[in-house]
Amino acid sequence: MNGRAARTEVSVRTSTGVGYPVLVGAGILDELPALLTRLCPAHRYALIADERVFALHGERVLSLVPGGTKSVSAHTFPSGEEHKSRAEWSRLTDGLLERGVGRDGCVLALGGGVTGDLAGFVAASYMRGIPVVQIPTSIVAMVDSSVGGKTGVDVPAGKNLVGAFHPPRFVLADTELASTLPREERAQGLAEAVKHGAILDSEYFAGIRARVGRLLDGDPADTAWMVARSVEIKAGVVSEDEKEAGLREVLNFGHTLGHAIEAASDFRIRHGSAVAIGMVLEARLGEALGVTRSGVGEELEVALGVVELPTRTPGPLDADRILELMAVDKKARAGEARFVLIERIGSVMRKGDGWSHHVDRQAVREVLQGTGAR
Repeated sequence: MNGRAARTEVSVRTSTGVGYPVLVGAGILDELPALLTRLCPAHRYALIADERVFALHGERVLSLVPGGTKSVSAHTFPSGEEHKSRAEWSRLTDGLLERGVGRDGCVLALGGGVTGDLAGFVAASYMRGIPVVQIPTSIVAMVDSSVGGKTGVDVPAGKNLVGAFHPPRFVLADTELASTLPREERAQGLAEAVKHGAILDSEYFAGIRARVGRLLDGDPADTAWMVARSVEIKAGVVSEDEKEAGLREVLNFGHTLGHAIEAASDFRIRHGSAVAIGMVLEARLGEALGVTRSGVGEELEVALGVVELPTRTPGPLDADRILELMAVDKKARAGEARFVLIERIGSVMRKGDGWSHHVDRQAVREVLQGTGAR
């Protein structure tokens, strides 16, 4: 498949009854002026991006904002997960105040998952909430984090423990913006796409494997296919359960252990890599509990290896530290971690009304020790 894919629009419903569109396609950034005029008119716009993304795309986006330079201000922060912090949230909100952004303003979040979360939280909390538009530039943001309205920052105790649900007015995912990404960055985003297939769509899971070479090479049409299908899957889930009271829990597959591994490494293990490792470990945990069909962990390990993601940590895990971090994760209940367990590729176990489940700590420890954990 070559050339540009057709533009796709997916609607996401919210608890307020007012939904928002997610637009996916190659070369659709030029639609931004009309979309802002129609869906998010504002007196002033505040563009938030990390320094690397702003250097690549910032000036172009600024030029597309209705009203010209007098109606928009640029606010940047250093690149990296470590800057998704309360300190940067404070600095950015002060910057919006200094530039005169009022309650009739709008935040434009241009970048990857870190920017989407941080800028979204700025918008959610600034003057008790102003609109935000998500313009993702990374694969992980396009397929996952820009959709669903989760915003937040990391704190020393763990990832995303301070934040808010704040749906965007719209999401504009131009897959040509991802053409500047290095191959390893695309692989990071593919972890979330593989997760979507693993929990809800076995054909999509197989399709990613079949197209993996072109996806890693950044083919715009194949990337648009992947992003559109992931958005469809996630939109279906979050439209039914916006605030993670039920079905949305399935999106946490691989993340209970993944987030703990990421934090335990002081974020040296990147998010996509940590989620890939977490999916394999949680599949093996399900196998040990007799929930997951035998061999699914190996199937995931092979698929993620093809996607050029790690499935094991570079060194031994500290099992006690992992268990400690899981207990304070935002998915925990009563201090106990919760796990999403798949039955097979494309199907999640549901027990009663629950999609996530308490697992005995010793069972988790044994799976971790199987990786050489101390």
